[in-house]
Amino acid sequence: MFSMPNSNIKKVVILGGGTAGWMTAAAFAKLLPKNIKVTLVESEQIGTVGVGEATIPHLRYFNQRLGINEKAFMQATNATYKLGIEFSNWGQQSDRYIHPFGDYGHSINGIAFHHIWLSQFRAGNAKPLDDYSLPVVACMAGKFDFPLADNNHVGSTFSYAYHIDASAYAKFLRNFSEGHGVRRKEARIVDVILRASDGNISELICDDGERLNGDLFIDCSGFKGMLIEQVLKAGFEDWSHWLPCNRAVAVASSASEAPLPYTKAIARDAGWQWRIPLQHRTGNGHVFCDSFVNTDHALNTLLNNLDGDVLSQPNHLRFQAGQRKQAWKANCVAIGLSSGFLEPLESTSIYLIQANIMKLLELFPHKPDMQIQRCEFNRYFDNEMSRIRDFLILHYNATHREDTEFWRYCKNMVLPDTLQERLDLYKQTGHIMPYNHGLFLSPSWVAVLMGQRIYPNSVDPRIANLHPQKIVDMMNVIEREVADFTKLMPTHSQALAGLSNVDKRVSLDSASLYGANSTRGSYKYGNKRSEHTA
Repeated sequence: MFSMPNSNIKKVVILGGGTAGWMTAAAFAKLLPKNIKVTLVESEQIGTVGVGEATIPHLRYFNQRLGINEKAFMQATNATYKLGIEFSNWGQQSDRYIHPFGDYGHSINGIAFHHIWLSQFRAGNAKPLDDYSLPVVACMAGKFDFPLADNNHVGSTFSYAYHIDASAYAKFLRNFSEGHGVRRKEARIVDVILRASDGNISELICDDGERLNGDLFIDCSGFKGMLIEQVLKAGFEDWSHWLPCNRAVAVASSASEAPLPYTKAIARDAGWQWRIPLQHRTGNGHVFCDSFVNTDHALNTLLNNLDGDVLSQPNHLRFQAGQRKQAWKANCVAIGLSSGFLEPLESTSIYLIQANIMKLLELFPHKPDMQIQRCEFNRYFDNEMSRIRDFLILHYNATHREDTEFWRYCKNMVLPDTLQERLDLYKQTGHIMPYNHGLFLSPSWVAVLMGQRIYPNSVDPRIANLHPQKIVDMMNVIEREVADFTKLMPTHSQALAGLSNVDKRVSLDSASLYGANSTRGSYKYGNKRSEHTA
């Protein structure tokens, strides 16, 4: 009979609260054996960044895994629904497109839909690509509904995420964690004691004299990486030559209209502006590179492009794109900003916290010798970070803009080999190199590349074997199904008002789609519709 091995890891100490710390504490308290004691130490005198308010659909599965009620979560965080991200002025000035949480059409005889659409569009037989994506059309109409479970229905071809107040989410998870046995310690750390025998951390010394000893330490201390970098010297891999934005300024504003079911990312002269609609306010920020624009100009750009009245003082942030060379070193694992930083262009910050938490739970060590688990975790983390990095770089590089020095730099930068190979293949053949593991799958790359008018030289040659009129008829059916279903959807405001009914609606099965043994996902959620033939 199988039995769990006895564990020598009995005490986990988490340094830092915020979203990263309390997500970690909540998951550990809920999913680890109860004999493992979890302590979180934080100081209310130390502020949190608190600007990561947009998410991707994976957060739904994290909450479901912890047994968190969606209605309670949304009420506590003033959340709204999210079907995608609108990008304005990225490919060219005045252009805009939406990166949706869902598919474009469906494949035919094994041929990806974007090949079929492009061949028909060039022949004058197709409408804009967006018309074949339900979440895009719903965004433009200000509509929202929950995905259907019927695999063959157009209503199953999308997923959704949230816009949230991240600080409120941290408070919500603090209550959840403490209710499941996590001990919170209010203190500042004044010293860290290492064991002479192996260099592992043995104790954190608090400013009130208490000594917090542990077997495994989680660094959620933010950009400074108090344990992973300041003490253990894990090292940092700088990616700022590819992602040059290094500053941000954020403010909250009043809501001037009904909240939209999507995030906005608006390109500016030397960066971009986010607009995130919550129930009670709008989150705004300007990400920029101070080598191309000064801070005062960046702040004025933000303040002059708000939809409502300013509700908060500007919060100025400095950062550097890149990652720790070792996110897990000795007996310390960095989660959140302490492990590295990628700007929130695709709302991946909370996803990376979640992904690392679930991978750590999967690899949770039973003995002080953590070498095997440490190597696998670091390999996984490197893979996640580098693939998200490449996708973010794509947004900047796939531009036709040359109106400012910043955009000229981005357009002409030397790319990572991993990204250049993908672009070369796409431009020659239209084929998007698939990932076996990675966040962004083909529909995401299609959204950005075609949204920014980067088209391939050729398409799948097998299209010549398809009956032309059947292709046209089938595309007409897809476009009509999308339009008809969107008309039946409630408005986003109606959906928010109907939160009391959310538990009666069809929801995805988190046990099959997301669990402790899997953090892989994409913007292709729900069950895939059956492939059609022509």
